[in-house]
Amino acid sequence: MVDDERRGGASSDVPAGATAFEAMLDLAHPLKVEAAAWAATELPGAGSGIDRDVWRRAATWGVQGLLVPTALGGGARSISEALLVFEGLGLGCVDNGVVFALASQVFAMQRALTSAGSPAQLERWLRPLVAGELIGSFAMSEPDAGSDTASITTTATALDDGGYRLDGVKSWVTLGPICDVVIVFATTDPAKGRWGITAFVLDANSPGLRRGPVVAKMGLGTCPFGTLELDGVVVGPDAVLGAVGAGAAIFADAVESERAYLYAAPLGAMERVIDASIRRARERRQFGAPIGTFQAVSHRIVEMKLRHEAARLLVYKAAALAERGESVAVAAALAKLQTSEMSVVSALDAIRIHGAEGYTEAAGVEAELRDAIGGLAFSGTSDIQRNLVARLLGVDRPARRRARG
Repeated sequence: MVDDERRGGASSDVPAGATAFEAMLDLAHPLKVEAAAWAATELPGAGSGIDRDVWRRAATWGVQGLLVPTALGGGARSISEALLVFEGLGLGCVDNGVVFALASQVFAMQRALTSAGSPAQLERWLRPLVAGELIGSFAMSEPDAGSDTASITTTATALDDGGYRLDGVKSWVTLGPICDVVIVFATTDPAKGRWGITAFVLDANSPGLRRGPVVAKMGLGTCPFGTLELDGVVVGPDAVLGAVGAGAAIFADAVESERAYLYAAPLGAMERVIDASIRRARERRQFGAPIGTFQAVSHRIVEMKLRHEAARLLVYKAAALAERGESVAVAAALAKLQTSEMSVVSALDAIRIHGAEGYTEAAGVEAELRDAIGGLAFSGTSDIQRNLVARLLGVDRPARRRARG
């Protein structure tokens, strides 16, 4: 159902309405349920992957425009509404790679573009991204620079006409092999470290930009990752995103958004894994009874439910804080840490519940484990999240000595 009056007439079939509190309490919120139903019929089955038709269908339904202003063709939805949609997509679509690809563009690439883009950049790039006409990527990581953003070696050399020459290699670029537009982070002043990093938005088919082959991965195989090599890529001054030297801040904001919200989709996948385990526990009989009557099996499913609920509360807490204008740094790191690690544990438990069949591709649960493991690294490893929270709690600061009277 389209609420055109609420959304200023923007085109979308995503239904309306949710606060973070409502989303947190309602596991079967109508927005999530409808998104799951749409994904089950309109997004591809396991292993089918991404094509332009899938991307356009998602855009027509409103996925890519969830957090984009209506003036640019988006839905201007709240963060909670966007999370409910992606939770529903994760529940309804068995191809986790496709949902991950959509989430990466919405919560990372488009976040950076929306927050720092000029009116001309938004009109040129964001509007067609929202319409599904373009696919976007976010390129910060390098072979020797992941979480340590200050160590990037891609350079942006100033030219006499105000433009820049970009040289370097970006690795692990989500959708890099197929993207049309890419945000590239490069250093304009190596002596300044992270303060010398600048973001650029450019055509992914620019002369001098070469794409490496699709990287073979353990999971999420339908979401292509790849290397982008920039060899003398010349861009004009209009390619600078935000201001010169503001790249680290743009990156930090986008990555915080990614770690806080991208993991709504795995919440849906976790729920799907729990549902499959419950069905297995009811249908599989051993020693004359359903295996769900055995405490070892039933308690394992209860633990899966506990992990899922805890992760879900953390994710929507981050949304609630953001909607109140408060910092989400700790909440985002905790949400990402809990969801990514517990997705792995629960997928492994699902394999145990399915027994030998769970080890086969036919059962489908082994793919859930392979897909979940990637979450331990994306948006910063689990160790990075722990370090971040420890620092924000002040654990690394020495205690002040009391002055003697």
